[in-house]
Amino acid sequence: MMNEISNLQSIAKQIRRDILIQTHLAGSGHPGGSLSCTEILVALYCNIMNHDPANPRWAIRDRFILSKGHAAPALYAILAHCGYFSSNELQNFRKLGSILQGHPDSHIPGIEVSTGSLGQGLSIANGIALAAKMDNKNFRTFVLLGDGECDEGQIWEAAMFASQYELDNLCAIIDRNQFQIDNATEKVIALEPLRSKWESFGWNVNTINGHNFIDLIRFLDFSQKIPHKPTLIIADTIKGKGISFMEGQNSYHGKCLSSEEMKRAFKELDDSNE
Repeated sequence: MMNEISNLQSIAKQIRRDILIQTHLAGSGHPGGSLSCTEILVALYCNIMNHDPANPRWAIRDRFILSKGHAAPALYAILAHCGYFSSNELQNFRKLGSILQGHPDSHIPGIEVSTGSLGQGLSIANGIALAAKMDNKNFRTFVLLGDGECDEGQIWEAAMFASQYELDNLCAIIDRNQFQIDNATEKVIALEPLRSKWESFGWNVNTINGHNFIDLIRFLDFSQKIPHKPTLIIADTIKGKGISFMEGQNSYHGKCLSSEEMKRAFKELDDSNE
């Protein structure tokens, strides 16, 4: 198990490098919220989900929806790592003519739906999960939400729907990094008590360390064993995780690193034992 965790940590470190490279070369993008969800995506794609990069439309693949579409650099990095497309394509992020635009697009291998208009991903995931039940298909749907995104009313309508239709093949994850574009989430529109709100909507809810692979694997796997209820995982994370001068700094929500900052960041990643 420890060798497996060590391997996942090594992958996460490379994903962080790829996030920083993409946004730096593009001169734009959203590194802070991409870094905060890195371990979540690595756990899903490298341990939990059934998927096949050689057959992206495999009928019984598990589905993943990145509702917080601005974290596309993290998703593109893990898709490239898994072999959905060449890692060389990451250097073309946000460039004219590239398949990798600022938010996920369904034309990209491995991307289920185009996202980025916040609040819509959970509704889309509901539809996919409900269709799976109606068609007796044995796959799961995972959706990653931003915590600031939970200000959207559509999220709560979708939460009611998932509970009403007992979508136990659906797992939502909130990247609870405590910030949205304007400010700290609790200063914009307070979300707490977040767990009890989702529980009152009829969800099975767990709060975990979103950077701990043991927690992530345990609870993502456990979510498959709860009948008649959708599962929510509140993943406590740190915006800008992995780069000391970015951690908890909302100024890096949508700002790429300078060349000097890139040198500092890469040195930290090279020296890190995680």
